[in-house]
Amino acid sequence: MEPCMMSAAEAARAIGEGRLSAETLMRSCLARIDARDAVVKAWLAIDRERAIQAAREADKRRLYAAPGVLSGLPFGVKDMIDTVDLPTTHNSLVYQDHRPARDAACVARVKHAGAVLLGKTDTVEFASFGRAAATTHPLNPAHTPGGSSSGSAAAVADHQVCFAFGTQTGGSLIRPASFNGIYALKPTWGRVSVEGMKLLSASLDTIGWYGRGVEDLALVARAFRLVPHDDGEAVSMPLADLRIGLCRSPQWSAIEPAGVAALEAAAERLRAAGAKVDDVTLPASFDEMSAAQETVMETEGAVAFLDFVERETHRMNASILERVDPKKLDSPETLLRAYRTAERCRAELDTVFADYDVLVTPASRGEAPEGLASTGDAVFNSMWTLLHVPCLAVPCTRGPHGLPVGVQLVGPQMSDARLLRIARTLAPLIDAQG
Repeated sequence: MEPCMMSAAEAARAIGEGRLSAETLMRSCLARIDARDAVVKAWLAIDRERAIQAAREADKRRLYAAPGVLSGLPFGVKDMIDTVDLPTTHNSLVYQDHRPARDAACVARVKHAGAVLLGKTDTVEFASFGRAAATTHPLNPAHTPGGSSSGSAAAVADHQVCFAFGTQTGGSLIRPASFNGIYALKPTWGRVSVEGMKLLSASLDTIGWYGRGVEDLALVARAFRLVPHDDGEAVSMPLADLRIGLCRSPQWSAIEPAGVAALEAAAERLRAAGAKVDDVTLPASFDEMSAAQETVMETEGAVAFLDFVERETHRMNASILERVDPKKLDSPETLLRAYRTAERCRAELDTVFADYDVLVTPASRGEAPEGLASTGDAVFNSMWTLLHVPCLAVPCTRGPHGLPVGVQLVGPQMSDARLLRIARTLAPLIDAQG
């Protein structure tokens, strides 16, 4: 097996046992990119010589110092997160020549844990409403890989890199994972520093990551102290002890047949394995959450982009100018109502989780849409983002076009470590097609 085909957890184990070098793994990933980049177009910037040299240095360090948990693993960074080694363009005309003076906190953290930067991945402009990424779906280039974390999701799905950072304001981590048949963790809001990324919404923006299995997600989570360092692969939750809620969510009317099939398949597989799965209906107040999330996103976006809109209008994409119009700042009471709705629903969700350990709910409407003009609808993600809860995407089925459709596991706020342990138990049952 080519090293690039290994999961992050498998590669970390092979490096730790001396069966694989970081340089060999990096060269394998670069060779995969050479073979596939003309079609997938996941990357905006790669410095091959710097990446190989950094991997070689990682191999040297292993000889003289205790390795970090991510020692030698190549990773990708969504190109609206700062890196000192490579430009950060935000896929925007405003930032084409931008070279940050330091790494974003998340990049610095995984470097400290031994990971090696491979490159910057394509993104929707400013990870918001601007021009689309050039990235295509690895399984069918006529379809979007989702977004705004387009390049990161596609690169991991196509075995071009071990793990990659994405971000979520609405559904930009979980939805692309569903579309590409990979795993993703959107941590509890505030548990991973957003220092060094361009904010759209301070109340929503969350940095997370993609992998090809639960253990990949847990491995990176250790670098951020989301899970204890001794929380190894054997630490899971007994299926018989889990209280599982099947939540169609208030947005169920927007689901597509492929999304229905995925959620029903997940429930059927869990029940067949002996799990107790109950249908859960959220209180009526949750019907307002999608609208509240959009209000928060666009109004806080108007705050974040106020200077850009007034100073760089000629270089700003028209869709951004429309969505973050400064006029939205003229009605602060609208934003206050959205904040109050979110506060009320967070408290009500705590009551729901008093009876359930985890909710299984749609990760997307269905398959990845055809074309690159749209990255899909965040309708099944935005509510959970505003609720600040951890979400974990799990592959499940294939739709009518043969493209993946996943589900997501949702836990209460600050339950990231427990959610990963639950996912170790549930994911092998849900992801039965491998």
